[in-house]
Amino acid sequence: MDKLAREIDKFKGVKILVIGDLMIDEFIYGKVERISPEAPVPVVEVTSITYAPGGAGNVINNIYSLGGKIYPAGVIGDDGTGKKLLTDFKAKGVEIDGVVIDSERPTTLKSRIIGHSQQIVRVDREERSNIDEWVCKQILSFCRMVIEDIQSIVISDYGKGVINARLLEEIIPLAKKHNLPIIVDPKESHFLNYKGITVITPNLKEAESLTRKKIVDDESLINVGKSILAQLEAKGVLITRGEDGMTLFEENGDVTHIPTIAKEVYDVTGAGDTVVAVMAMALGAGLDMKTCARLSNCAAGIVVEKVGTATLKIDELQERIKKLE
Repeated sequence: MDKLAREIDKFKGVKILVIGDLMIDEFIYGKVERISPEAPVPVVEVTSITYAPGGAGNVINNIYSLGGKIYPAGVIGDDGTGKKLLTDFKAKGVEIDGVVIDSERPTTLKSRIIGHSQQIVRVDREERSNIDEWVCKQILSFCRMVIEDIQSIVISDYGKGVINARLLEEIIPLAKKHNLPIIVDPKESHFLNYKGITVITPNLKEAESLTRKKIVDDESLINVGKSILAQLEAKGVLITRGEDGMTLFEENGDVTHIPTIAKEVYDVTGAGDTVVAVMAMALGAGLDMKTCARLSNCAAGIVVEKVGTATLKIDELQERIKKLE
């Protein structure tokens, strides 16, 4: 484990291109003391509102927190939500030349209304159609411009239109040409378009949906993992299994079960983004697939112990790994 903790030192300054669906997570907190006379719903008296980058934005936040350099590529609307996201990126010194502003689309905003620590409802404001061709061209142009400066690529696919067949047809060969690993947080509808990527990180539900097979025991889990690996011709498949940890499938036939290290689970929001971010950092730093998966598992175990869309820092990750010795 001490060796594993030392490997994290290699994260500093790793350069990563993050392509995907940028959004803002809004958390509206309040107290509930009465039911509305207009309908049988609680009335929330708002006490505070917080915002955090979500989707691909949360992957960017995680990489920033771990000491990496980020090149985001995506789209926002010409609106206050988009400006809030850009302001956040600029404050962190994140490169924003790859963020395209499309006045015909809203910036995706997910609002969670929470009364007395209980989420009451989530409201999504978004456009899920594929981005226009001119937006796609601008994103691809930015990717070609930075390709020689980066060490890995993240595809953060939330199904909001940035990731589509047209874009993947160019990005995957481009990455292969420059011998760069691609890590995919998938959306089921694009499954076969990911063919040729390096590693994919579905959760159990996504893995079942990708293969149209149920996972009910270890045997069915292994069948699903190997099926995804073969169909995508990938080097690795990392299936995240909630309280049961993760299972890594590698192209050499190795199957590795990794138990969770979480002590308590308070909030799983954004945990998948943390997994992808750490995989990208670790692969970009030249670590092997099993080490990448173990570090991702440890990082996910830390963020689910926090409330809201959480990130972690390098020293948190190193300290937790040392305690596991």
